[in-house]
Amino acid sequence: MRRFPLLFLFAPFLFAQDTAVQPQGGQFPGPSKSPALQDSPADAEAAHQAWLTDLKTWRAERLTRMGYDDAQYRRPELLWSQRNFIQPQMMAEDRYFYDPVARRYTVDRYLDDVDQRYGGIDSVLIWPVYPNIGIDNRNQWDRHRDMPGGVPALRQMVEDFHKRHVRVFFPAMPWDNGTHEPGMSFAKATAQLMAEIGADGVNGDTFSGLPLAYRTASDATGHAVVFEPEGSPSSDEGLMWNNQSWGYWKYDFMPTASKLKWLEPRHLVQICDRWARDKTDNLQFAFFNGIGYESWENVWGIWNQITPRDAEALRRMARVERQFADLLVSPDWEPDVPAVQYGVYATRFPRDGMQLWTVVNRNEFPVAGDQLTVADVPGGKFYDVWNGVELTPERAGGKARLSFTMEAHGFGALLAVEGGKSVANLAAMMTQMRDWSKVPLMSLSHEWKFLPQQMVAIAPTAVAAVPQGMVRIPAASFDFRVGGVEIEGSNGEGVDFQYSWEPSPRRNHRHRMQISSFAVDRYPVTNAQFLKFVTAAKYHPADDHNFLKDWHDGRPQTGWEKKPVTWVSLEDARAYAQWAGKRLPHEWEWQYAAQGTDGRTFPWGDKWDDAAVPTPVKGRELQAPADVDAHPQGQSPFGVMDTTGNVWQWTDEFTDEHTRAAALRGGSYYQPRNSKWYFPNVYSLATHGKYLLMAPAKDRAGTLGFRCVVDLP
Repeated sequence: MRRFPLLFLFAPFLFAQDTAVQPQGGQFPGPSKSPALQDSPADAEAAHQAWLTDLKTWRAERLTRMGYDDAQYRRPELLWSQRNFIQPQMMAEDRYFYDPVARRYTVDRYLDDVDQRYGGIDSVLIWPVYPNIGIDNRNQWDRHRDMPGGVPALRQMVEDFHKRHVRVFFPAMPWDNGTHEPGMSFAKATAQLMAEIGADGVNGDTFSGLPLAYRTASDATGHAVVFEPEGSPSSDEGLMWNNQSWGYWKYDFMPTASKLKWLEPRHLVQICDRWARDKTDNLQFAFFNGIGYESWENVWGIWNQITPRDAEALRRMARVERQFADLLVSPDWEPDVPAVQYGVYATRFPRDGMQLWTVVNRNEFPVAGDQLTVADVPGGKFYDVWNGVELTPERAGGKARLSFTMEAHGFGALLAVEGGKSVANLAAMMTQMRDWSKVPLMSLSHEWKFLPQQMVAIAPTAVAAVPQGMVRIPAASFDFRVGGVEIEGSNGEGVDFQYSWEPSPRRNHRHRMQISSFAVDRYPVTNAQFLKFVTAAKYHPADDHNFLKDWHDGRPQTGWEKKPVTWVSLEDARAYAQWAGKRLPHEWEWQYAAQGTDGRTFPWGDKWDDAAVPTPVKGRELQAPADVDAHPQGQSPFGVMDTTGNVWQWTDEFTDEHTRAAALRGGSYYQPRNSKWYFPNVYSLATHGKYLLMAPAKDRAGTLGFRCVVDLP
């Protein structure tokens, strides 16, 4: 007789934990009924204690099931991770981080900005990979090493952050299985690179806990780093070697408790909600739990700046957490202690003769008066550290009733200190918080604003006739219709580009314009043509990393003369155009030359034709592009060739205060497989790619070339 179905029927009951409270993802919901709505203070306390007892029972059994070992949280070289409260993810292309003209990393400029706006950071996650990865076959480790100056400059940059007491993380991606093979395990490749750079931590992009192999590989280098997966470890056992993690949380009215912090109070979660424009929920849930916050503003080149109100809340919140970091890792912390007023929630962190309460007001109105009733501290003192004043509680029956005021959607922090105990730097901290509290958070702007962009001007040319090798394009009224192919960002304001006629950046664009007559190169600039330029102009860029990377001994490979030149930066392309008496095309000129005026989908019409484009290359190695005249079926209505499917082509550049990006047109023959996160390929003439710019060393790509235009009378 087969009994397996019966065994499976009972399996959930055999292995489930026998507690009423169960985690929901990375969060524990609070008591089912707000303590403030209980019939009496005694009922509120009883409800809280019953809920807390259930949590403790769940934790004890879960740690047993895990075979928990806290060794990684006791390692001296990793202890700093327990104080790593504020961390932005920062794009390597951020203009506050690197100056391509001076060719140097500007760490002080970047840190001075975040210091001024929201009180500084404890670490930074530098992101040099997505969304540009996949435009060619360089893998994630190549992308790090292609940053300006290579590993030596990166190591110095990390040291510059360290001088300002800021730790440095870099990402690791498990999905990067379509580009160049690293030649070793992902864990070993990452560990070796982090040791070379001198980095402090690794963020596991899309990882639900970095595998133990990463911990082992890192330790083998003698340069141990902290691991911070993007998601909570899918297996709680991963908590034992992932000292940090991100929290993608849901936000109800009542704050929730962190599951990972409940299991291991020294584990630091960073709340992350990158697209949110109102950070109130994020900051309050982080403060309630005594955990960190991912102050991410440059989101894949889309600027989502923290508003002044939220920035000031973050400054004050971080100041409290940094001051009392040792209390926040208390093994006896208690979330959701009863509060007196509805909508006010508090967490207690007791340790070494002190107690800290982090308090949040979830109401949209201020609350004043009695807020908490706590155990008295005979001979001790109570402080409202959020407002920087000492409290005089009402004491009776071994209890102390604490009264203070909280703003709408505000914060509070209380400290109890046993008699005779001194607290280092408390006086200075109280003075600072008292000064800050003179400016109510609600007096500051909570309005989110997009960051305006500017198109980089292109100087006109002066020619009398159509140069050889170019095609005359007649003047016309053109319906310029194009959309961005960014993977993320939805259709929000601030996404993609802002043309000069638009009031803000947005993903989809349409504009009827009058285009004057111009001439365009019939083909993209070839290796042979670029060789003439390099030879005649004796051109060699100051930043020459990856310059003409596929040439040998200063010349194109034999048989590559008619292939489009690649591994040229936007600056290289502009230099060629100037030498030739030409310029790069505006994006609408490129599209008009490829599309004509009938709005067709492809240069040859609306029906797809495999013969009109090169056969896509989907392997892990980069092959040569096709000759520029290899696919005559793909010509445009004007006879312009090779606009689609061979190599991407440079057009306009857009800038804002933090980002430079170029509009790329035409798509590419190279299309890596296995992940949706690679730079998206396009064939449609109504779509462009947004390519983030940092410096020529990193911007050059094996599938990116250009063609030129001239203005005609």
